[in-house]
Amino acid sequence: MISNGIVVDPANDIDCEVKDIAIRGGKIVEGVSPSAKVIDAREMLVMPGGVDIHSHIAGSKTNAARMLRPEDHSRDFERKSALTRSGVGHSIPSTFTTGYRYARMGYTTVIEPATPPLKARHTHGELNDIPMIDKACFPLFGNNWHVMEFLARGDVEGCAAYVAWVLRSTKGYAIKIVNPGGVEAWHWGGNIGGLDWEVPHFNLTPREIIRGLCRANQMLKLPHAIHVHPNNLGKPGNFSNTIKTMDCVRDIAQDGRAAIHIAHCQFTSFKGEDWSTLRSGAEEVADYVNRNRHVTIDMGQIIFTATTTMTADGPFEYILHRLQGRKWYNADIEAETGAGIVPVVYKRKNFVNATQWAIGLELALLVKDPWRIYMTTDHPNGGPFTAYPRVVSWLMSKRAREGAMRRMNQSAIRKANLPSLNREYSFAEIAMATRAATARALGLKDKGHIGEGADADVAIYRINPKEVDPSNDYRAVRKAMRRAAYVIKEGKVVVKDGEVVRAIVGRTYWVDARAPEAIEARCRGEVSKRFQEYYTVQAENYIIDEDYLARSAPVSPGGGRR
Repeated sequence: MISNGIVVDPANDIDCEVKDIAIRGGKIVEGVSPSAKVIDAREMLVMPGGVDIHSHIAGSKTNAARMLRPEDHSRDFERKSALTRSGVGHSIPSTFTTGYRYARMGYTTVIEPATPPLKARHTHGELNDIPMIDKACFPLFGNNWHVMEFLARGDVEGCAAYVAWVLRSTKGYAIKIVNPGGVEAWHWGGNIGGLDWEVPHFNLTPREIIRGLCRANQMLKLPHAIHVHPNNLGKPGNFSNTIKTMDCVRDIAQDGRAAIHIAHCQFTSFKGEDWSTLRSGAEEVADYVNRNRHVTIDMGQIIFTATTTMTADGPFEYILHRLQGRKWYNADIEAETGAGIVPVVYKRKNFVNATQWAIGLELALLVKDPWRIYMTTDHPNGGPFTAYPRVVSWLMSKRAREGAMRRMNQSAIRKANLPSLNREYSFAEIAMATRAATARALGLKDKGHIGEGADADVAIYRINPKEVDPSNDYRAVRKAMRRAAYVIKEGKVVVKDGEVVRAIVGRTYWVDARAPEAIEARCRGEVSKRFQEYYTVQAENYIIDEDYLARSAPVSPGGGRR
């Protein structure tokens, strides 16, 4: 029993109410026996466990980044304790350290958003290692040869059957699309500059890839919208392509549900003709989101620090390498996708970096519905996830933003909209952006709330939201969010006063997607033949058995655990 806590639970319309939370068998229940263990949460903030919708925490590119950046390890390490493993890494922490650091902040569920299907076994090996949190991974489909061949001939049903097979085979959760067609063009030394450019050798455009995969997503009734990293990420003027990308599926959205999620939207909300004329396109992007219910976005907020960029968008990373002259890693993954890695340092006095910082916050403050804009740093691309408490303070306090802006490139700040924005998030809106709304967007019905029947994943912070004014006392908010007083995972106390007191193995969610059997049978024959032509592995070696997952948590299409 959590007694007398000040509960913020937006999914159940609870905003700073003093309530008791009863837990039994890893679930929130109506009541427990008088002999139950009691945590006195008097004058403390009680929220659902955090749900991060987009964080690169595992997989082949994450591991390659660790090898590329030994300097990232030497500056930040954790010693072994009686309960925890040692670990390293500022921007790309090792697996065990990743779980511990998320848990200390009150997060209990984290999504790895970009996995090459061929490398999914590696991803799950690392996810198995990460303790404390539940997780899932999104396979990449936007440059997959099978997908493009199905869609080039208009066979959306065949594409859907193939997507279902890949999700089941790789134990994936949702459709991820990165620079659709552009990564395939990069294999041939080029890139894609717009929705209607033609992908080399496939007689297909990014628009057709996005629309086809959106229709496949709907046919399969997957719990999350297509998760899209648009073309032209990181280029001046790209805001217009982002709006076109969102709009290209507007006519096929269903029942008021989100049809498309734009990831790390800060990186694709740039105006300007070149770097010298760069300015924010957040107002235009937010205006589109405000007028259209079929879109959700996450921030991709940058943090002023040394970090590591990593993405399946190989051509973008090459451009970044040429711009900054830093070391660069590139990979092509057979018939599926690619990857790139470049270290970066975001600097307050740099005009471009200060503009990026403002864009992320402008998106969060200009999108009116907090159920459709989510807090991320696109870890580690914008900065490490451990900076989330600082982002919370910027969202909740104009004074905190003003203090930060005084230390930045003033030319960038003068051109930004941010100084004129007075909005400050409430505790309830923070709970939406980090818990309730992200869980809803992912279709995780037992997460992001602490109503009866929910998973007993709860974060308790040593701060009184009835007495603290976050606008003025933003440092107190930041301090509390860095180290939770208690974190409860599946009904067990795993963190107390910011220290791990119990290490547990979290679940891995995946979708048991199915297309009609006749279509799947047709698809199997074609895919089997293509595997012989395209891959260095056999199809049977591609499949990950359920028992490979440390704790498998299959989800049925349409929602609900299997």
